[in-house]
Amino acid sequence: MKRTLAVFLAAIAALAIAVPLTIAGTQRAAATAVSVSGKEFKFTLNRKSAPRGTILFKFKNVGAVAHDFKIAGKKTPLVQPGSSATLRVKISKPGRYRYICTVVGHAAAGMKGIFTVR
Repeated sequence: MKRTLAVFLAAIAALAIAVPLTIAGTQRAAATAVSVSGKEFKFTLNRKSAPRGTILFKFKNVGAVAHDFKIAGKKTPLVQPGSSATLRVKISKPGRYRYICTVVGHAAAGMKGIFTVR
C-alpha cells in the first residue's frame, strides 16, 4: 500500500511539472520573430507586419553609437554597437504601431517607422 501511494504521488508530481513546461513551450513556439537592425539613423526590419499575439523583436545595433528599440510601450535597454537585445511584446489588438529609437534626436533623424499587427 505504501509503495502504491509513493508511485502514485511520484506520478502526480511528474505530471505537475510536465504540464506547465508543455504549456510554456507552446506559448514560446507560437511567437512571431522579427529581426530588426538599427544604425544611424534608420531601422531595417525583415518584415513589416505580423499576426496578433506574441512578437519577438530581435534588435541588433549595427551602427557606431548606442540605440534602443521601442514599440507598443515596451523598449529594449540601450544597446551598444555590435550588441543585440530581444524584446518580447504581446499585442492582442490589430492595428498600426509606431516604433522608434528613444535616444534624443534619433527618431527625428529617421529612426522610426510603423509596424502592422493583423
